[in-house]
Amino acid sequence: MVLQGIAKGLYHRKLTIISLIILGVIMLSGALAPVLAPNDPTLISLENKFLSPSIQFPFGTDHLGRCILSRLMYGAITSLGSALVVMSVTITISIIMGTLSGYMGGRVDAFLMRLCDMILAFPNLVLTLVIVGMLGPSLINVIIAMVVVQWVWYARIIRGMVLSLKERSFVLSAKVTGTPDWLIIVRHILPNIIPHIVVLATLNLGMVILHISGLSFLGLGVQPPTPEWGAMLNDAKQFLRSDPRLIMFPGTMILLVSNQINF
Repeated sequence: MVLQGIAKGLYHRKLTIISLIILGVIMLSGALAPVLAPNDPTLISLENKFLSPSIQFPFGTDHLGRCILSRLMYGAITSLGSALVVMSVTITISIIMGTLSGYMGGRVDAFLMRLCDMILAFPNLVLTLVIVGMLGPSLINVIIAMVVVQWVWYARIIRGMVLSLKERSFVLSAKVTGTPDWLIIVRHILPNIIPHIVVLATLNLGMVILHISGLSFLGLGVQPPTPEWGAMLNDAKQFLRSDPRLIMFPGTMILLVSNQINF
């Protein structure tokens, strides 16, 4: 019945269906890039640079003679995969910290919330740049920096949910019957907060992709020759006037994926 309800709801929301199809195609093309990509995405061939679209190079080649389509397909793995890792780790840490803070209260709550306040006192992007600058430019360090910066926001939201839930009658009844705290959290608290957090995380996934691509554009994220959409923008910016398609393709992919996720 639940699946039928979801299917019926999707049927009446054509924009959602279209967005899911587009995202599915992009993610599938990235997952199957080693099989579907027409060329090696890192192969440099200076005699083939700036080629127009052809059968061998459907989207043409860049300034180093690399296949643009192949780099876009492999870049989907890096861009989308790293964004999913960031959100997964962020949500996991946030659920643990927010639940402990809201349920335990007292000194635990005070310590965790003051830690959150200290991190939230700095602009997200500035703090991310500082952490990446200290750790060094790499995709792993970008992921670490984004997790450190973002978990506090979700933790505060989860804490508020837990504070509300732990005063509900079903939780109080469980306490009266002598149910251990950890079992109350697993059975009664988490099932009621996880669906809401998943929705928030999905809505923010597009923003995470933009941040990862932006940091790669600045040269702080993915390092050459690994294909990634933001890094492709960085490589193409110097050819904006002479060959704008080099910046058009990765920019369109970032915009398309972010919009479809929001839809």
